[in-house]
Amino acid sequence: ELGWISKVYVNRPAVVRHAEQIKKWKTVKGNWQAAWLLKAVTCIDLTTLSGDDTPSNVQRLCFKAKHPIREDLLKALDMHDKGITVGAVCVYPARVSDAVNTLKAAGCNIPVASVAAGFPSGQTPLETKLAEIRLAVEYGAQEIDIVISRSLVLTGQWEGLYEEIRLCRAACGEAHMKTILATGELGSLANVYKASMIAMMAGSDFIKTSTGKEVENATFPVGIVMMRAIKEYYWQTGYKVVGFKPAGGIRTATEAVTWLMLVKEELGVEWLTPELFRLGASSLLGDIEQQIFYHVTGSYALQHELAMA
Repeated sequence: ELGWISKVYVNRPAVVRHAEQIKKWKTVKGNWQAAWLLKAVTCIDLTTLSGDDTPSNVQRLCFKAKHPIREDLLKALDMHDKGITVGAVCVYPARVSDAVNTLKAAGCNIPVASVAAGFPSGQTPLETKLAEIRLAVEYGAQEIDIVISRSLVLTGQWEGLYEEIRLCRAACGEAHMKTILATGELGSLANVYKASMIAMMAGSDFIKTSTGKEVENATFPVGIVMMRAIKEYYWQTGYKVVGFKPAGGIRTATEAVTWLMLVKEELGVEWLTPELFRLGASSLLGDIEQQIFYHVTGSYALQHELAMA
């Protein structure tokens, strides 16, 4: 439906002004803060995407995914029997089998997500992208984070972008597909909105801000625009199961809670579940666990006290 995007206009000053107001929101305190932080934990895609990833550090990541917060801290909050785990473990395709086997051996059903389709640049032939997706699914990935070709957006080739994402969706089979827009490289907020719409039209289960490798990653203006696109898509189609995932540069507990509050404001409480909201992060969990430690004990943990962080 090219008519939906042909006359899109984004009031950038208004979006930026709203984003500045978000930064001034007062954070919650005490038990309320602990509750929001535990909610954030369940929505984290715990990620390692390094060139030196090995089976051993993927196994370590999976252990942390199953036990994201120290057991004694959860007992102090009376949350030790609530099954608190992260939303997913995210790795490169070559490490998917390691993650799947580790989680299976641990008797854990946390899904394994894999980046694919020429991550992070998207500068690979479409045939290669599709083959990489199929391999990741074959290795056991239940979620696939693809990345779009930014050139299709920057040159206005919307039908080409739709077709690329549609083919990726077909290659994913039954695996959920998160479409990374790499918003820091799309040139304008209007392009972010249009790319979000096209991605949803082509069958994306999630739209995601960034690879985490760009100069500019998840920002509140971009988040607002993408969430407004999700809302508009729902109004137009009645289809309510497109999720949102900010990723890249989200490192502190305060930032995580602010993103949760923004999702609640823009999309509603229904989106505050791992099925419709994820946080892409590698170091965020460490700060969240530190804040929960402080809430329980009244002091900050020494490095050895949260060794797995």
